[in-house]
Amino acid sequence: MNNREHDLLRLSAVQFSAWELHMYLDTHPNDKLAKERYKKYMAEYEVLLADFEQKYGPVNQTTSKGNAWLSDPWPWDISKECEC
Repeated sequence: MNNREHDLLRLSAVQFSAWELHMYLDTHPNDKLAKERYKKYMAEYEVLLADFEQKYGPVNQTTSKGNAWLSDPWPWDISKECEC
């Protein structure tokens, strides 16, 4: 696993954790511990997302700023051998 894959896996794991807590809070809105954990995961996600996009480019079109989404390489242009 290269650095890009590792960073993307970490980003996905934190995003998944935040989303699961978000859904839990829909049915348990008074759980203060879950709210704090959700805030922690969202803050970590923002940091990881900014770091990932600074290193490798936008994750998707909604997170990109300006025309970065239109820049090469496109996601399908990145090969296993490429350290883009």
